[in-house]
Amino acid sequence: MFKKIILGCLACVTLFSLTGCGEKQVEGTLEEIMTKVYADVPEDERPMMLTNTEVTEENVENYLGTKDIEYEEALASESAVGSIAHSVVLVRMKDGANIEDAKKKIEENVNPRKWICVEAEDVVVKNKGNLIILIMSSSNYIEKIENSFDNL
Repeated sequence: MFKKIILGCLACVTLFSLTGCGEKQVEGTLEEIMTKVYADVPEDERPMMLTNTEVTEENVENYLGTKDIEYEEALASESAVGSIAHSVVLVRMKDGANIEDAKKKIEENVNPRKWICVEAEDVVVKNKGNLIILIMSSSNYIEKIENSFDNL
């Protein structure tokens, strides 16, 4: 009887560890997800000339502040106008990656003044499953984008 209880507990622990403690993973391409995170910001109120850029080994420090993150894929959305401090980055982490460690590295290294003559008012780094979002922008955008991300 004792062995059955132990085996049952081990099975539960294994199940939760494989599913990320039951946390739902966000499905879809990063382009599709990026469209969804802007859902609460009416198109005519968004920063001018938003463009999506694939985050690569060559530009990752510009978007996340560090190369010291093992991610699967990432996509940045920024205004093509250099005087608008606005950046949203989606990072899909590799299986088994330490999400909390990656978020901490981003928070400690990202530069909200990367535009030089303007600075993002706020910085938010959070995750949903293996998907991390970095939002650097003005407060009115951050709240709406964070809301949409939370509702994915």
